[in-house]
Amino acid sequence: MSKAEIRRLDKEIRRTQNKLEAVRKGEWWPLTSRERLAMSRAMARGARSVHQGRSTSGAENRMDSIGSAAETRLNAELTALHGEKQRILTEDARAKAAKKSSGWW
Repeated sequence: MSKAEIRRLDKEIRRTQNKLEAVRKGEWWPLTSRERLAMSRAMARGARSVHQGRSTSGAENRMDSIGSAAETRLNAELTALHGEKQRILTEDARAKAAKKSSGWW
């Protein structure tokens, strides 16, 4: 059971790492719906600013902020997944050690 659980966690870790790399490249597909909506709003505000002849720095800062928040979220997910994997490995090692030490001599 624990090997299947570890494989599942490894797969999820790889998936989260891919999402994190995509966010760092500026891709939108790993963003949540709220993050995508906030990005779209910031982009629309930037377009409106351009149309009115004003600076787009506020909209650009907002988009950078949203990207950073998504990166932070994915880093936290990755940390949690690594922690869960370590917990499972530790439990498995303890169970093996207990089984080995309780065996007959």
